[in-house]
Amino acid sequence: MNEILRVLKTFLAYLKRPDLYPELGRKIVKNTVNRGNAFKGKDKTNLWAASKSISQQEVISQLFGYEMSTFKTVFQYILKDSEQKEKDCPIKMGGAGALELIYFACEFTKAQHVIETGVAYGWSSLAALLSLEKRNGALYSSDMPYLAQDGDQYVGCVVPENLKKNWKLFRFADKESLPKIFAETTSFDVLHYDSDKSYNGRMWAYDEMYKRLRKGGVFISDDIGDNSAYQDFCEKNNIDTKVVEFEGKYVGIFIK
Repeated sequence: MNEILRVLKTFLAYLKRPDLYPELGRKIVKNTVNRGNAFKGKDKTNLWAASKSISQQEVISQLFGYEMSTFKTVFQYILKDSEQKEKDCPIKMGGAGALELIYFACEFTKAQHVIETGVAYGWSSLAALLSLEKRNGALYSSDMPYLAQDGDQYVGCVVPENLKKNWKLFRFADKESLPKIFAETTSFDVLHYDSDKSYNGRMWAYDEMYKRLRKGGVFISDDIGDNSAYQDFCEKNNIDTKVVEFEGKYVGIFIK
């Protein structure tokens, strides 16, 4: 019954937002006609990812030449304050993720322009912004409204106010947000994907974002074990990717 009420609440919230009608249509198709595609190749990709996976510390050392532990040492007080903000948040959103991977990718590339999909509490946003503020760079984020939870005001809640001047947040689905972002900036130093988990959604976004990642830029995708989209994308483009095992899930990362 709770699930039925949640779906009904979400549907009614969509009806109040004409700007989100295109995404509503895509969700209906994804959960009916294309439902089988969502987990396409999942078993194959998990075997592939497991065979390649190494630790976050190893990847940061091998790709970027940094010592991972310095992140939590340097930013310990900011991270502690952000952890408290998450605890105080009345709604549940996604976890923190591989923050060091994002931060050191930005440091390695001396990033000026970073793009991410998926925000939630804003942990990945925080990691990028801690690097970007050093160069007065900009983070462009795409994140859908939290229609079922009345939680919009909490999106990005762990990001300190002083970092928000370097942040542009677009509150639409990726297919609406990304074109708006690309209209402002056409080349990015780092991209981090953590939004639409479907096979088709990933493949579309991967292609669009990869085209705008500069040579020498860093591509990161969370939860690549959900389906074979990341593996298929890498094989199609002859990309030699690293795979990080993080809290029982897999993260893909490579330098273009």
